[in-house]
Amino acid sequence: MEVGTEVPAGHFRSGDAVMCSGTGGYAQYAVTDWGRVYKLPAGWEDFSRAATLPVALQTAHEALAASGAMRPGQEVLVHGASSGVGLMTLQIAKFLGAKQVIGTSTNAARREELSKFGAHHAVDASVNDWSEQVLEHTHGQGVDLVIDFVAGATVAQTMKATRIGGRIVNVGRMGGFTGEFDFDLHSLRRLHYVGATFRTRSVHEVREIAQSMQRGLWQAVADGRLSLPLARVFPLQQAVQALDYLRSNAHFGKVVLAVS
Repeated sequence: MEVGTEVPAGHFRSGDAVMCSGTGGYAQYAVTDWGRVYKLPAGWEDFSRAATLPVALQTAHEALAASGAMRPGQEVLVHGASSGVGLMTLQIAKFLGAKQVIGTSTNAARREELSKFGAHHAVDASVNDWSEQVLEHTHGQGVDLVIDFVAGATVAQTMKATRIGGRIVNVGRMGGFTGEFDFDLHSLRRLHYVGATFRTRSVHEVREIAQSMQRGLWQAVADGRLSLPLARVFPLQQAVQALDYLRSNAHFGKVVLAVS
């Protein structure tokens, strides 16, 4: 790591082993803001393992703790829980004191794995009325908070799965960028519908998100309580093949490009 002049004194030293997030990562060398860089915990030597974490940690923690205003004792639904960030969101929700964590997936084999990452229940989202499964697990009330990685045509079912006065945080759009929105249902359930993305945040906002995550989660990261499965590692020269592998949706966990 080459330390720049903007970095606060003592924050990093040249040669520190770090993990980070940023753009332009398909390269041997890349530039990122110091506020999105974390020293590897003591004893960590696996950079592939480290590469799976920064984006997932930042995204999930912000969605739950900031945009989601989650409080201990609440019930949380992670819609699209078998994605990499979804798996991290399950874990962090439980770590932050959720009373019950529910995850959805359209894949039966992946639903079987969700309990290993903090889910108390796994819901089959391949059926049209999957919200009924959530209601069964919440005594007919729905969850307090939904972290939604799917959106698209599933938004009405997501609203039905949320309790009156609850909150939905739209983080991902794996199910499509547009969909029919039932404004009457939204009003009847008095829902707070919040959009979340990093793309329109300033560098200072992203620094605060990163620092908040580190304050709240870093010990759990260091001791292995928060981690992600590594589906496959591709050499940098096989970036195209890695993208094809992602598009095939055959993976469970994160896919990493590594510089040899």
